[in-house]
Amino acid sequence: MGLWTRVAGFERGDLTRALEDHSLIQATLMRTTIHLVSRGEYWRFANGVRRSRQEWAQRLGALPPERKLESNAARLRDALRDGPKTVKELGELAKGFVGTLGLWVDLVRVPPSGTWERRRADRLALAEDWVGPNDSTEEEGRTHLVRAYLRAFGPAGWKDIASWAGLSAAEARSAASGLELVHYRDEAGGQLVDLAGAEMPADDVEAPVRFLPHWDANLLVHARRTGLLPEAHRPRVFSTKNPFSVGVYLVDGHAAGAWSLVDSRIVLDPFERLSKGDQRAVEREREALEAFHA
Repeated sequence: MGLWTRVAGFERGDLTRALEDHSLIQATLMRTTIHLVSRGEYWRFANGVRRSRQEWAQRLGALPPERKLESNAARLRDALRDGPKTVKELGELAKGFVGTLGLWVDLVRVPPSGTWERRRADRLALAEDWVGPNDSTEEEGRTHLVRAYLRAFGPAGWKDIASWAGLSAAEARSAASGLELVHYRDEAGGQLVDLAGAEMPADDVEAPVRFLPHWDANLLVHARRTGLLPEAHRPRVFSTKNPFSVGVYLVDGHAAGAWSLVDSRIVLDPFERLSKGDQRAVEREREALEAFHA
């Protein structure tokens, strides 16, 4: 869904084929959540986040003694040497510590799980077997994290970059030392950075209607991006009664309503009144999203 709203002509089968031919890799990466990245970039992402994720687990006290951790990691590698297995197939080996061991054993989630037809991404493989040999370093990985964020979301502040990557702001700044950056100021005078040469739209470029999926990166609960999600609408998206977030649709770059899939229909929950022209634009996009789900 996130790809559909951003990539012209994207179809559901495109994603499944990319996962099956290993050109797209699904793995637990930034912020210990599941992401999709290209095969050529996987090791840079994995190397960039590994140490900060391990240190996070150590701070939580979620780890067994070191000798037990090493033994469990070796057992997990051995269990996956002859090919991918589901969490169920791994049996007792998976209970209680696969998530933790994934910080020490590079694992990827492989099809048919994690596709549109089988949503649960519970079939695991060793990254070196599915992706290929590790071909980057931690330093290259951390630099790539900053580059990847800015090419998608720049100009941005260091706090946002670091939060997305799972690094400290100081680590993000250090990782960016080899990048050529340009500097801007936001409306409040805060510092923003971007990649030199990155395309900047003109001030008068019209923002088209877009439907964003649940948990879209633009709507992370900790980031109060009031330009995109006005505070008046925030309780409609994030609340204790609705802990799973909702999908929203954007009009002129801000959330104007929520959407949901009900009995094969895309149903809208408007947050505000729209002009007739905007209503027509929302309806066209709603129909296209409904066709995508069909």
